[in-house]
Amino acid sequence: MADPFDPFAPEWEATPPAPSASAAIDGRPSLWHHADYVKVWSASTISLLGSQVSQFAIPVIAALVLNSTVFQVALLGAFEMLPFILFALPAGAWLDRVRRRPVLIAGDVGRAAALSSIPIAYALGVLTIWQLYVVGFTTGFLTVLFDVADQSYLPVLLEPDDLVEGNAKLQISASAAQILGPGFSGGLIGLIAAPFAVAVDAASFIASGSLISLIRKHESKPERKLRSDGSQTSLRQEIAEGLRYVTGNRYLRMIAGATGTSNLGSSMAFAVFPVFVYRELALTPALVGTALSLGSFGVLAGAFAAAPLARRFGVGPVIILSMFIGGPALLLMVLLPSAAIVAGGMLAASGFVAGFSAVVYNVNQVSFRQAITPLDIQGRMNATMRFIVWGTMPIGLVAGGVIGSFLPLRTTILIGAAIASSAFLWVLASPVRSLREIPKAARVEAAGDQVTR
Repeated sequence: MADPFDPFAPEWEATPPAPSASAAIDGRPSLWHHADYVKVWSASTISLLGSQVSQFAIPVIAALVLNSTVFQVALLGAFEMLPFILFALPAGAWLDRVRRRPVLIAGDVGRAAALSSIPIAYALGVLTIWQLYVVGFTTGFLTVLFDVADQSYLPVLLEPDDLVEGNAKLQISASAAQILGPGFSGGLIGLIAAPFAVAVDAASFIASGSLISLIRKHESKPERKLRSDGSQTSLRQEIAEGLRYVTGNRYLRMIAGATGTSNLGSSMAFAVFPVFVYRELALTPALVGTALSLGSFGVLAGAFAAAPLARRFGVGPVIILSMFIGGPALLLMVLLPSAAIVAGGMLAASGFVAGFSAVVYNVNQVSFRQAITPLDIQGRMNATMRFIVWGTMPIGLVAGGVIGSFLPLRTTILIGAAIASSAFLWVLASPVRSLREIPKAARVEAAGDQVTR
């Protein structure tokens, strides 16, 4: 599940309270006894760890192996995220028409093939930045399909009351991958050339697709909606319905605004991050990887603390507070010195705070989204949210690359951090602040705004 190189952003939005706590309280069996869920969890865990390698290695390839410019490095993430602007909305509508499991398998196999081309081209001496762009765009397109199908598939496998536990266990895996991944990746690159390290991610996608292919629960093909005259709705009409659902819901549109603003600012900052740390500060990949691994303990802490915080203070206030502390954590990057040990410590501290806040935020807002959205529009809701919140990332990456080409890299990071720090204002000025808990009742109708407060 490769995302652009943002070492502090959770790779997979999920819902992680304390694992299996809800099952124990409600007297329901743990999902470790759910055979199909265990396959999904295993597939996710393997691919998440593998993706950490390519997320770390590909920017190193661009900055150190190919000696690319600041703008060229920034475009890496832009090419990977561009498909979320181009294809997310039609993908969501299409995925509400088809079974999701075959799409998940095809997405894994396709990304494995694309990533495998990098070590092959390097071995033949023909690897260029343009190939990295093509691979990024291809994996980005397949990730659009995979991620929308993924978030829409879990409610097919699990009962609504099991979603919190199911997403919790998935996020614990994501947290562990973020802790182990950067250090492992930095060490691996120290042993073998960075392009060869990408092969680890390709293998992880093959393993993930194989496990998903073993799932046996029957998935019914969604029924096409009919218009009042009995004819089938068009793809365009279904896309418009998804857009209306998100933008017409006073909770979802403000969450989308907050997340999109945060991603815009952080993308600007991380557009220049590889060049800043590897060339300007002359830090080694091993040091950066170790610092990011230490900082990723914040992700794990957030995974365990998110649900207790929401129960204690309420879902809405926790969403606002977690977004509030995430932006300023990026400001520590502006102050990084060239002294390796000090820089590593500050990078780890920044990563801890940013990772903690991001997971706590995603825990609550994604669970809320899943809980209030009817199954027949889950794909379009997720796709519309992806279109908005990830669609700002290529804009931020290109803007960061342009600014970083003319202004000092520290200034570019400062501008991005300032934008990210303002993101909490969206949810602060919205009804989200009054939410007390995630709805446990049946999902509301698609046009509704009703929630448990």
